[in-house]
Amino acid sequence: MVEKEMLSKIEDVLEQLRPYLQADGGDLSLVEVTDDLIVKVKLKGACGNCPMRTMTLKSGVEATLKKHIPEVKSVEAV
Repeated sequence: MVEKEMLSKIEDVLEQLRPYLQADGGDLSLVEVTDDLIVKVKLKGACGNCPMRTMTLKSGVEATLKKHIPEVKSVEAV
C-alpha cells in the first residue's frame, strides 16, 4: 500500500494542475496509485475525449508529477 505521505504529495501536485485543465473545459481525478508508484487518473470533461489527451497526460501531468516526486514511475489514464 502506498504511504499516506506519498499519496498526499501526489494529490497536492494534481490539485496544482487542475486549474490548467479546467481552463480548457477539462479536469482529472485520481483513481489509484499502485504499489510500484504508477499513478492512474481519469481525464474528464473536454480532456476525456480530446485528441491531445496523451500529450497532456505525458508531457503535462506525468512530467510535472515526476519533477516534484521523482519516485513516480508513470501516469496512466483509466
